[in-house]
Amino acid sequence: MYLDHFGLAEAPFGLTPDPDFLFLDGQHEAALQTLLVALDGGEGFVKVTGEVGTGKTLLCRRLLDAFGPDVVTAYLLNPRLKPAALLRALACELGLQLEGKLDEHALYRVLESELLRLAGLGKRVVCCIDEAQALPPASLEALRLLSNLETRKRKLVQVALFGQPELDEMLASPALRSLASRMGFGARLQGMGRASFQRYLQHRLIVAGWKGHIVFSTSATWLLWHASGGVPRTANLLAHQCLMLAFGRGAHAVGWTDAWEVCRERAQMLRSDSLLKRPIEVHS
Repeated sequence: MYLDHFGLAEAPFGLTPDPDFLFLDGQHEAALQTLLVALDGGEGFVKVTGEVGTGKTLLCRRLLDAFGPDVVTAYLLNPRLKPAALLRALACELGLQLEGKLDEHALYRVLESELLRLAGLGKRVVCCIDEAQALPPASLEALRLLSNLETRKRKLVQVALFGQPELDEMLASPALRSLASRMGFGARLQGMGRASFQRYLQHRLIVAGWKGHIVFSTSATWLLWHASGGVPRTANLLAHQCLMLAFGRGAHAVGWTDAWEVCRERAQMLRSDSLLKRPIEVHS
């Protein structure tokens, strides 16, 4: 592979979310602060939406890491669960040992008892659900009913939903209007701007051990930003392929030609004409 060729200790542009490579631009920092303030203020539901690859999972993990010892967290990664299965998964995340097959009512009672116990210890409970657009409407309603549990001063459980734009569409449906009315705070993630994108590429290279010369030329960086829409996951895929191409021809820098070839092949694979219209070259 190209690691030694570019002076890297590890691959800089992997597709799996890696907290070591966490890069928060202005919108991610703002979203994180919005979530923290809202949850600290006692909001029952908050949400973050964005297209595939915009950094929702890493933001979710950053949120979980930001809580202090007074917060008990639960993280549900695969929420394609019916109501009873969702409640059971939440109970397991809270460390409860469930015996036998409990129905929804019994699960609510078990969770209520544990949530009251934690509240008595001065603990808050925050449940973060990734890929929340996959939640069945009935399970979203189960979460709303669970959020009804509260003391005189605060909710017993708070829920942060992270999902694709389809989540907003679901919440706009009449069946979920009661839940939507409780969604007081939220954020929408989009692709990075050009300046943030350039810092993003440099950040990942530095974390991967890069200390040498500039790897991506100005023109190559611009084209990758244009082709990826500033979306981190797409940028990682294109940047990785650019490094492979440059390595294959023995070059130590990625130029316009490398970036154009990678973007052209990507566009052809996706049968997209948008990347085949070559923009005006920006020289490095």
